[in-house]
Amino acid sequence: MKHPSVLLLGGGGFLGRALAGHLCRKGWLVHIVSHGPAGNLQKNIVFHQGNMEDKALVETILPKCAVVVHLASGTTPGSSAGKPLVEVDMNVVPTLKFLDIFRNCGNQRMIFVSSGGTLYGNPAIIPVNEVHTLRSLSYHGAGKIAIEAFLQAFAYDSGKYVTILRPSNLYGPGQSLRQGFGFIRTVFEHLQMDTEMKIWGDGSIVRDFLYIQDMLKSIEVVIDADPHTDVYNIGYGKGYSLNAVIKTVEKVCGKTLKVRYLPARQVDVQKVVLDCAKIREKLAWKPETSLEEGIRLTWQWMLHQ
Repeated sequence: MKHPSVLLLGGGGFLGRALAGHLCRKGWLVHIVSHGPAGNLQKNIVFHQGNMEDKALVETILPKCAVVVHLASGTTPGSSAGKPLVEVDMNVVPTLKFLDIFRNCGNQRMIFVSSGGTLYGNPAIIPVNEVHTLRSLSYHGAGKIAIEAFLQAFAYDSGKYVTILRPSNLYGPGQSLRQGFGFIRTVFEHLQMDTEMKIWGDGSIVRDFLYIQDMLKSIEVVIDADPHTDVYNIGYGKGYSLNAVIKTVEKVCGKTLKVRYLPARQVDVQKVVLDCAKIREKLAWKPETSLEEGIRLTWQWMLHQ
């Protein structure tokens, strides 16, 4: 069965490119709006150079699309550190301008990919579920919280459906190097180049790492479900310290990483692991790829680049 069209906002990044390919294979026609380069596109992907604030551009695409997936983000926790206005100008304001356009189009549903690693601060309970207090340590996370709040108010005000996904740290084939993102990808790069990797802190901070294919399937099940407004954590559900991840990568690659530890940063959460029981119970999604298996698959991909 042929699906209708989907619009990916900010679809030029790691998750966006992977999601576009995944949805194409499922029969969707994918429209991407991104300010980045188009790159190599599959047959059923239409790339539009621009941004979500471009009213003339977006208004020509929205009527063709049954679902909007908002992936766009112009900052990282590090890049907006000490710069709250940068976070607002690059992420919050563009989203609000898009909502003004979206309100008057026929589309009824939107999926926003938020963050599971920056919203909860240092959680009081591990694993952390969706009802935990939001208390970001970074302006990047604060921006995500603000966007979520506006989206929830928009859903109530407009009668449209907005589903919010809070993914953990994504990794896997197709992830390019980008400063501030991709710890596992960066470890691989330093191992390949035999160069020293700098780590903020002593490597004891704990993160929840999710393989890209599992993330794609979570978005797919949300799209396939009846339209609804809700919030879901999307993670592996088990935490690993950065040092433990390094040891796993070294085991898979058969190499030893050169590491230099630097003073810890205030913006870095010490430990976060996501409780994903809600999406498992409501939509029957669960992760399938272990950390070691995901690292092995990623390493095999890198060897052929």
